[in-house]
Amino acid sequence: MQSANLFSDKRPKLALTLGDPAGIGPEIILKVLTDPMISQSCELTVVGTKSILLQNYQQLPIKKEKLANPETLSILDIPIKPTIQSQIIPGYINAISGKTSFDYLNTAITETLRGNFQGIITAPISKSSWKVAGFDYPGQTEVLAERSRVDQFGMLFVAKSPYTGWTMRTLLATTHIPLNKVSQTLTPKLMSIKLNLLINYLENNFSIKNPKIIIGGLNPHSGENGQLGTEEKDWLLPWLKKERINYPNVELVGLVPPDTMWIQPVKAWFGNLLNSEKTNNLINNQNTDRLADAYLSLYHDQGLIPMKLMAFEQAVNNTIGLPFIRTSPDHGTAFDIAGKGIATATSLKEAISLAIALAK
Repeated sequence: MQSANLFSDKRPKLALTLGDPAGIGPEIILKVLTDPMISQSCELTVVGTKSILLQNYQQLPIKKEKLANPETLSILDIPIKPTIQSQIIPGYINAISGKTSFDYLNTAITETLRGNFQGIITAPISKSSWKVAGFDYPGQTEVLAERSRVDQFGMLFVAKSPYTGWTMRTLLATTHIPLNKVSQTLTPKLMSIKLNLLINYLENNFSIKNPKIIIGGLNPHSGENGQLGTEEKDWLLPWLKKERINYPNVELVGLVPPDTMWIQPVKAWFGNLLNSEKTNNLINNQNTDRLADAYLSLYHDQGLIPMKLMAFEQAVNNTIGLPFIRTSPDHGTAFDIAGKGIATATSLKEAISLAIALAK
């Protein structure tokens, strides 16, 4: 049998940033890159500091066969002085790790915009470390958008169920803002931008030309006809009515009360584990009430609490609207377990797999 490596020119070229060196990024990278399927499926370059990877390889309290040897990896090395590296302590916020992780991301973006990579997989960073280092961004997504000079982008979270194979996709209308600013940030224009991004993404990347998209309400019970909040009645429902005219081939369902919009996804995700004939029929497309292709959530926690509850290890953050692919594991730096050798690399593996699939 011929090895896939013989066809390396056909493999997508992807960058993988190291993330915050004081977090679990180095560990999960060394763990995930032991999988030979990754090198067979793409040309992956780690953008980071080689000496930090070597330090983790030597010091993590786990067997070496469970880690990739950094000497065997393709690394775009961003070296730092040993005296500076010694100040990076696993599990702690500091300006040095903030600056280095910001440099990793910026370098990956520059090389991707130059055409050297088709996409970027980003390991987690610490927003607090960025802030003390002088970089006041809500997250990596905003840096990617700014450097790419795009103002219409979205945070889409994707997860494939290991139980049923069903894929859950949730786009956030608003992202890293305080809850008390959500209602004033949401506008018909913003909602239209996010919906258009989502519809184009489903068609261009998954050939879903007539998607079913479920849109959540903002207030309890979607406002209860104005009794529990007026945003739905005042403008969200009129906006949705116009969008149904704009997209006659798209099934737009809503505004679904936030406390019930996740019942069907839970059933679709767990399938036989719930021992429900109705659920099984739904998954097997034997029910006219077909599963949604995507969900549009109005604020961060409305979309991510159910996503992480069901699919914490499988979920991937996929930034849409950029001129290149960007995926990321759906978790943070996990400072509480950094350097202990117990971090799980499943979400990072899923992020790499999705980037490969999107690049082909």
